Amino acid sequence: MPVDTVLYNAKLYVEGRILEGGLAVDNGKIVRIAKEANLPSATRRVDLRRLLVLPGIIDAHVHLRDQLRSPDEDFYTGTSAAVAGGITTVLDMPNNIPVTMSAASLRKRMQLAEPSILADVGFFSAFPENIEAIDEVVKEGAIAFKLYLTEQIGGLNIDDDKLLSQAFKKAGELDVPVAVHAEDRRMVEDAVEAERKQGKNDVKAYLRAHSPEVEAEAVGRILGVAYDSNAHIHFCHISSKKSIILIHNARNKGLRVSCEATPHHLLLSNEKLRKLGTLALTDPPFRNDNIRNELWDAVKEAKIDIVASDHAPHLMAHKVALSVWNMKPGVPGLETMLSLLLTKVNEGQLTLGEVVRLTAEKPAEIFQLRGRGFLKEGYIANLTVVDMHQQSRVDPSQFYSKAKYSPFEGWSLKGLPVRTFINGCQVMKEGEIVADYGTGRILRKESPT
Repeated sequence: MPVDTVLYNAKLYVEGRILEGGLAVDNGKIVRIAKEANLPSATRRVDLRRLLVLPGIIDAHVHLRDQLRSPDEDFYTGTSAAVAGGITTVLDMPNNIPVTMSAASLRKRMQLAEPSILADVGFFSAFPENIEAIDEVVKEGAIAFKLYLTEQIGGLNIDDDKLLSQAFKKAGELDVPVAVHAEDRRMVEDAVEAERKQGKNDVKAYLRAHSPEVEAEAVGRILGVAYDSNAHIHFCHISSKKSIILIHNARNKGLRVSCEATPHHLLLSNEKLRKLGTLALTDPPFRNDNIRNELWDAVKEAKIDIVASDHAPHLMAHKVALSVWNMKPGVPGLETMLSLLLTKVNEGQLTLGEVVRLTAEKPAEIFQLRGRGFLKEGYIANLTVVDMHQQSRVDPSQFYSKAKYSPFEGWSLKGLPVRTFINGCQVMKEGEIVADYGTGRILRKESPT
């Protein structure tokens, strides 16, 4: 019997090597990787014209919005942006309206997403108020929990270290990662109050209120709370050297801990932020060039485990404000992340292997996304096809995301995703969406076997 699809005349990134040949897909999985002569017959054959096939890119930090935040983004536009950017799997954050923080709210969100998504989507949950309810959330399929230390999102009291310890221990027992937005709430609130009393409401004031020290203080606190929990703690959008040192030292002591960086923290400095204004404000904000270079060092030394976009779309009206205290932090990133990284490969700052490790292999490992992260027989046929020579310029007006702005507007890129396959189905070709609603699948935490 012929298989569903054969992709041939390709270059394949297979566990650190570039192989010439193709792969066969059947029932949504890779069933053969071989030279073209050894591939089976197929109902559909696709000539990839010697383009490079990567394991499907995974973005582990995405805000798809929808529900009462659908004016900012919805499941269809968000996953359209993902596949346009070569991203096959996204993990959705819980700070929605309503907040995803219970089995019922998670179930509702999954039900709403399933008919619309083009990429595969897994869901974070905030912690419920009742520690015992964590089991129910995990049984419903939460991939991980998300803890925000800057404000109360979810039912758990973020100022109570004893409760946090109990939640971490429960997550450790269930082997579910806990992702942390690490900024000390009291330090931020005190700094904001001091800036406001002085009538300061510009970008410089925001940078002072959200300093690297605010992040490092929170990282140190969480590492202390998590010390004997056996939970896997994952720190989101790390942006300071001290935080990286704390995380690295904790890992050397045996703690299960990982961290991520974003393209905007790696590539943009606070000098750029001062020019762009509130449109480019994120939380944490961009740092100076010295810190940015230290982040790059950590990437090269594998002290930063993954790169994720922190795609955080907002209405333009919520981004452009006279006062920084009235705007919403965050920028879109699904449609630029991979191309920015591939550009750095072409410039010699990254290797292709590092990009695959940061955006496929390690996210799959940390968040236990079985059958993903590698091109292997038996794995899910989520594939990102890239043209390392194709060039473009960032034009936010052409984004599939509802957020038509970017701090990278006008940047020249070299190295683009040109086809995206989800579960063996081609959903993007040359920047155009070519599949129907619902091609993606809902990912659920798998029970241990």
